Amino acid sequence: MTQQNPNETVAQHIANILRRHDVEFIFGQSLPSAVILAAEAIGIRQIAYRQENMGGAMADGYARVSGKVGVVAAQNGPAATLLVPPLAEALKASVPVVALVQDVERDQTDRNAFQDLDQIALFQSCTKWVRRVTVAERIDDYVDAAFTAATSGRAGPAALLLPADLLRSEARAPGVVRSRNLGHWPLDRIRPSDDALAEVASLIAVAKAPIIIAGGGVHCGGAVAELAGLQQEASLPVFTTNMGKGAVDEYHPLSAGVLGSMVGPRSLGRHSSALVEAADLVLLIGTRTNQNGTDNWRQIPRSATVVHIDVDPVEIGRNYESVRLVGDARETLAALRAALTRIDLTRRHADRARLEECIATCWKRFELDRQEVATSRSRPIRPERVMAELQDLLTDDVAVVADASYSSMWVLGQLRAPTSGMRFITPRGLAGLGWGVPLAIGAKVARPDKPVVAIVGDGGFAHSWAELETMVRMKLPITIVVLNNGILGFQRDAETVKFGSYTSACHFAEVDHTKLAEACGCPAVRVEDSSELAYHLQRGLEEGPLLIEVMTDPAAHPPLSLFAKMDEAA
Repeated sequence: MTQQNPNETVAQHIANILRRHDVEFIFGQSLPSAVILAAEAIGIRQIAYRQENMGGAMADGYARVSGKVGVVAAQNGPAATLLVPPLAEALKASVPVVALVQDVERDQTDRNAFQDLDQIALFQSCTKWVRRVTVAERIDDYVDAAFTAATSGRAGPAALLLPADLLRSEARAPGVVRSRNLGHWPLDRIRPSDDALAEVASLIAVAKAPIIIAGGGVHCGGAVAELAGLQQEASLPVFTTNMGKGAVDEYHPLSAGVLGSMVGPRSLGRHSSALVEAADLVLLIGTRTNQNGTDNWRQIPRSATVVHIDVDPVEIGRNYESVRLVGDARETLAALRAALTRIDLTRRHADRARLEECIATCWKRFELDRQEVATSRSRPIRPERVMAELQDLLTDDVAVVADASYSSMWVLGQLRAPTSGMRFITPRGLAGLGWGVPLAIGAKVARPDKPVVAIVGDGGFAHSWAELETMVRMKLPITIVVLNNGILGFQRDAETVKFGSYTSACHFAEVDHTKLAEACGCPAVRVEDSSELAYHLQRGLEEGPLLIEVMTDPAAHPPLSLFAKMDEAA
């Protein structure tokens, strides 16, 4: 229950409400100052970012790993506008973040006050919910509403605008005393009807070639164990989307890895996509069926029956007409498993040996295709070699975070999850450059005793290298691997494929990232010989923090379908 003390300010009362919602950290820059001071006074720790567009990404990374709401704070005006990109990422990626944003004093609205802006209009496109509080008696209602919006249904960001004078004013007793903790997600657990589940169970039992494509909703819904049970009990092959990476153990004989747009030469998808093409039943779980996850909506056969499980009813049928199972991934999969116990699965089990052999052959062919680059001793170093060295160090304790663009693709396409539930955190909602480091900081705050390694390109790292100081100051030992190829790789390659040339922005001047790190107090090493990779990666994971700048081959790119014809002709 939120206790109210005599002479308590609204800011102090907000801090107490946050504590009721189990908030331990606020990613902020000391504004709104009244709230931050009150929060710190009762033990809520501020993780003070340096760049105003990084706090939202930190809160995002924290929420993805902790299972709790990420809270970010910002000043009105420019800091508020810089929250738009990370909140938009959280909206698209279904991550609960509550933004506490200072607003101008109530009597200054629409008078061209300093840093006044229509912040309701600003946040309407990038949040599920945005409100401005003007009455002290309603503060409990509005904070609870923000957390409810963030954690219920399809999770996402909510913004609460707090006028500066309101925060200093005396708190008033609310009309209704609130006591519930709304700070964990998903807030609600719903599942489809028994009849709908029985229908899908029957479809699975009689299908000739069913498959599962698991998305980020499996992680969001805490459905990893239920998915593993379904895979095993019904003998179903499982693919994942980019955001679903880690939802299943990729060494399980029925796990076929990430698919999506990674189907070019030297990819697993080049071989495993045949299973999708032959499918007559596709079970989608917690996926937006977006462009990258379906290779431009080409992968799911038109002749296949599609069953879609999603907590958001609007996503079902968006791109593929589907049998609808509206519900939380964990509860729906648990109920579906129960329904399958009442169905004869002889056909599924009879086909298991063939499927396992087929999937094993795909992995073997993939390993053979990439062996040359994954074991290469060339200089500059191939990114595939970096991933191969990191693979040997992966355990279920390690969280791997990647920046957008090629960094994400190297991680998602080259690493193999050694256990179900392992976290591979990538900004795939909007895929903005520069979010790898702040996502990693948020993940480390959520699990301070577990190793976090961030893979970033030199292009993306330039957006966020000031946060090295945050990492050092807040004593967050993260291993940061900077793949330095001196270019914006995807931009160069995509422009070359589309236009036969690329713009002058693609190449950078030389930057010594080790000196940047050392200037912030972070140990750093530049690696130009691939034989040194294993030692420094191990050192980073065990000792941290450590920045490892790897001088990588600018000609290398992930095996995306966009480049397939170019690669085949090479």
